[in-house]
Amino acid sequence: MEIILKYFPDLTEAQKQQFASLYDLYTDWNAKINVISRKDIENLYEHHVLHSLGIAKVIRFTPGTRIMDLGTGGGFPGIPLAILFPEVKFHLVDSIGKKVRVATEVANSIGLKNVTFRHARAEEEKQLFDFVVSRAVMPLADLLKIIRKNIASEQHNAMPNGLICLKGGELANEAMPFKNKTMMYDLKDYFKEEFFETKKVVYVTP
Repeated sequence: MEIILKYFPDLTEAQKQQFASLYDLYTDWNAKINVISRKDIENLYEHHVLHSLGIAKVIRFTPGTRIMDLGTGGGFPGIPLAILFPEVKFHLVDSIGKKVRVATEVANSIGLKNVTFRHARAEEEKQLFDFVVSRAVMPLADLLKIIRKNIASEQHNAMPNGLICLKGGELANEAMPFKNKTMMYDLKDYFKEEFFETKKVVYVTP
């Protein structure tokens, strides 16, 4: 939890409590339904919560922004972002029902009021959003093909509506077809921990 406060020192008391509750909740649920690698659960705050919040170092969403978290798994990056941006609306979607259940239970336990959930494949979701966020669920080209239909035309933020995803490794070839529409941000510029050496926030306007 200290690592969250290190990089986000201005949290309210309510936000601090919500973030602090995540470890016990995910540890408990992960023992029943595996949503995080068993070996990795002790790195929850660095590898999952802080990683999710990397998006907030690139953009500060304005109140009322609508965001879909596609392939949310157990709630990443959607739940950490929903805690950080209580005035923003998040819709968490995953094709695996038991993962959606974990995310829903965690959100309910910490009293998140700005999230909704759907057990569905990405192709089935027809609503419009300002941004789609995702944590490396599939190659960029495949992701863009699916989410173009979900990006609203009306703008509310400093950055144009689009896709914001968290990815690792060498991405030059993957992003090449969208070169003129893509911005990449190295998370090591924001977070000094070794884990973030190869992690990036990739922003694409569809």
